[in-house]
Amino acid sequence: MISLGVIGVGRWGPNILRNFVSMEGVDVQMVCDTNSNRLLQIKKRFPQIKTTTEPSEILKNKKLDCTVISTPTSTHFTLAKKSLESGHHVFVEKPLASSAPECQQLIETAQKKNWILFVGHTFKYNAGIRAAKEYIDRGELGQIYLIDANRTNLGPVRYDVNALWDLASHDISIFSYWLGENPKSVTARGGCYLNKDIEDVVYATFEYKKGVVAHVHASWLNPRKVRQITVVGEKKMLVWDDMNLSEPIRIYNKGFDKDEGYHDSFTDFRLSIREGEVVIPSIKLNEPLLAECEHFIACVKTGAQPLTDGLDGLNVVKALEAATQSMKEQSKIVTID
Repeated sequence: MISLGVIGVGRWGPNILRNFVSMEGVDVQMVCDTNSNRLLQIKKRFPQIKTTTEPSEILKNKKLDCTVISTPTSTHFTLAKKSLESGHHVFVEKPLASSAPECQQLIETAQKKNWILFVGHTFKYNAGIRAAKEYIDRGELGQIYLIDANRTNLGPVRYDVNALWDLASHDISIFSYWLGENPKSVTARGGCYLNKDIEDVVYATFEYKKGVVAHVHASWLNPRKVRQITVVGEKKMLVWDDMNLSEPIRIYNKGFDKDEGYHDSFTDFRLSIREGEVVIPSIKLNEPLLAECEHFIACVKTGAQPLTDGLDGLNVVKALEAATQSMKEQSKIVTID
């Protein structure tokens, strides 16, 4: 039986808690939050779980195997480091920490203690995202030219991080997962409309070593909830739409072919548009968060390296930091270490 404590049951924490409670072989013993009203709600739903407003009751509890952290980003480093030092495996919601040096410290601490450090990049466990990766890896799309992502909604507004750190972190993780590499540079632009110095809207463009350009529009100041990514390849194009539960992926046999036919002049079109069929694969949808929680527990039991480990979290934070620097420097192109 794997025992764990959960710190933070605000916006996303209750979903994490629900999934761990539902799993066999997992015993959620404690839940911590600074909001006593939230704890009352948790106690009504899960009376067997002890609640507390003091994180130390979980962090210093030697009877627990794991700590799950779903708190504001600025608290991730301190809570995760204390958990690892107490002898707990750690699950941290994205982003891993507020800076690359903090991420590096957590990685080193976990390695030194031989504990699992797991980051909540949930979309790597999404059935649609995984299916898209299979198409890309098989070469069905041909050489990848560009990726365009839109992640928008009206709220929820965050006050600890901007839309880049809150929303685009998902897409950065997905881009690297699909391409098998991390971005080498970025240029970004953002706008602060609701709160000073907190970007509600961000446009960021990442470039990869193989020449792929990946663009993301992240906003919580938009009338429509959109979770969509378009991948443009040499042979075909793919669209992933997380809001379309029945058809999350579509493959478009569209593109340009070299036109070898006769033309009257050099200025005539030398490329012809290919309008082929649209394929809608049958994909068995899953609950990504449950798959993520199950993977964490499996890694704790076996000692296997997580798909979303500390290094994965570090690479995403490096990209976020570089994009933040670009925004502060008038969209300057910033190299990512």
